[in-house]
Amino acid sequence: MEIKIPAVGESVVEALLARWHKESGAVVRRDDPLCEIETDKITMDIFAEADGRLTVSVPAGTTIKVGTVIGLLEPGTAETAAGQTMAAGTAATMQKTSDPPTSPSVRHVLREKGLEAVQVTGSGPGGRILREDLSGGQIPVVKSEEPPDYHGTTSEANEDRRPDPQPSMGEERVRMSPLRKRIAERLLQARQQTAMLTTFNEVDLASLQALRARYKREGRAVGLLPFFVRAAVEALAAYPAVNARIDGDYIVYHQFCNLGIAVSGEKGLVVPVLKDAGGLALREIDAAIAGFVEKIKTNRLAIADLEGGTFTITNGGTYGSMLSTPIINPPQSGVLGMHAIVDRPVARDGQVAIRPVMYLALSYDHRIIDGREAVGFLKLVKERIEDQTWLDGVQ
Repeated sequence: MEIKIPAVGESVVEALLARWHKESGAVVRRDDPLCEIETDKITMDIFAEADGRLTVSVPAGTTIKVGTVIGLLEPGTAETAAGQTMAAGTAATMQKTSDPPTSPSVRHVLREKGLEAVQVTGSGPGGRILREDLSGGQIPVVKSEEPPDYHGTTSEANEDRRPDPQPSMGEERVRMSPLRKRIAERLLQARQQTAMLTTFNEVDLASLQALRARYKREGRAVGLLPFFVRAAVEALAAYPAVNARIDGDYIVYHQFCNLGIAVSGEKGLVVPVLKDAGGLALREIDAAIAGFVEKIKTNRLAIADLEGGTFTITNGGTYGSMLSTPIINPPQSGVLGMHAIVDRPVARDGQVAIRPVMYLALSYDHRIIDGREAVGFLKLVKERIEDQTWLDGVQ
């Protein structure tokens, strides 16, 4: 059974074989993760389609075309394969069959230096390899050889295999992953090809926090983000230009709200999309977001999860950000930034009161969204979140 780089999207033509989870000759069971691949859009695992023994034909660190065969899986029950492996002799079982524990950043450096984890003695707990272990004198000298030109490898991939420039003293050079390169390109595109402007407001979360506390006591806890999703859906309906995009000489107004939710993964920021967010209940939104997070952690996010967004919400407050100017996710025209909740002194009915306050930011493309519309959108989100009647009615 051939193991191939899968087609993960129309625009994805190649992928980086980042690492093998199993070694050649290993016995695997159906649905075991075999390897991890990176594209310019997502990081994902390839899973075994049956029990059997794995044969690796393409090493980690190789960039190859979609559809390329990277290994073989000899079908058979895991027990049979295991018995055949034992019968092959005890010498093979005495070899090290798994790499020392490593972090993603360490694995990246190992690939860049052309090393295997088994060649480095880790100084961390349990033999874990630390980044410091890769800069000391213990790193073995490995003969540099040009890897074979696998069928389907592009000229760009060949360029990626050229030796990296040697870092200067006190520096470390780590090649960008395909996903990180794509993130960089899109951020630069947003800066260069949009007339981006940001407007700000603040929202008092006292009523929302009280409601969420009550829901928790009643055993039906719900997160913070679903309320902002529902408020944003209403604001997008009131200000459709914020939910629109430019296509050449035309403005395309969407009759639906597909909200992208920015999630920071191990390899970088990804924006899975809540399709038809206006038709989802609070707990459905909560469950969908939790599902995205789990998919990202387990490398199961699909291209379909990332497509079709019309507007994006990002919550920098998760990491303690007080205020920021989020960057638009092209071809969208707006992004709502949430931030940390901080108790602040505010004026209420002529008195100073301490309230949980969050700063909100809306970055928008001024080519199709006027300042009046941007300010109105953000003001409506604020009003909904602070309106006790609206909060009690949203389900």
